[in-house]
Amino acid sequence: MAYHADALELEGKEILTWERFGEATQELARSVADSGFLPDIIIAVARGGLLPAGALSYAMGVKLSDAINVEFYTDVHQTLPDPVLLAPMLDTESIAGRKLLVVDDVADSGRTLALVLELLRGFGAEARSAVIYAKPRSVVEPDFVWRATDEWIVFPWSAAPPVTAAG
Repeated sequence: MAYHADALELEGKEILTWERFGEATQELARSVADSGFLPDIIIAVARGGLLPAGALSYAMGVKLSDAINVEFYTDVHQTLPDPVLLAPMLDTESIAGRKLLVVDDVADSGRTLALVLELLRGFGAEARSAVIYAKPRSVVEPDFVWRATDEWIVFPWSAAPPVTAAG
C-alpha cells in the first residue's frame, strides 16, 4: 500500500505541512472569491481532493458538497493507463445548471481533472477547477491554483503509512 512519504529517497520534493495547507486553502478561497465565481456546490475529486474541498467549503461558506471517485495513481510515480471512475457515482441530476467548483490536491498529468470536468459539463453544469498544486505538464490548466511545482508533493494527510490493526 503506497503513501506519499514512500518518496523519502526522492531528492526534489515539495512538502506541504498542515499549517501551510490552512494558509493555502484560505489563499485559494480568496482567489475564487475575487474572481466573482460563487459555486453552488463544491465537488471533491476523491481521495486527494477531499480535504482541500472540505477546507474550501468552510472558507467560502459553501454548504453543498459532494465527491467523485477517481483512481489514477497506484504508487509513487506509478499510474493506471487512464483515470477510472469508481462507484458510488455523483448524483448527476442535481448538478444540471449549477455552478460547480471541482477541487483536487494536484493537477499532475491533468488527466483526472480533465475527465471530471468533461463529465460534469456534459451533465449541464458550469464547472471550474481549483487545485493546491499544478504541474507544468498538466493537460488542463486549472482555473484556480495555489502554487505551481514540478516536484513530487508530500501532503500532510498522506505523509504517514496507513494505520493498520496492531498485532
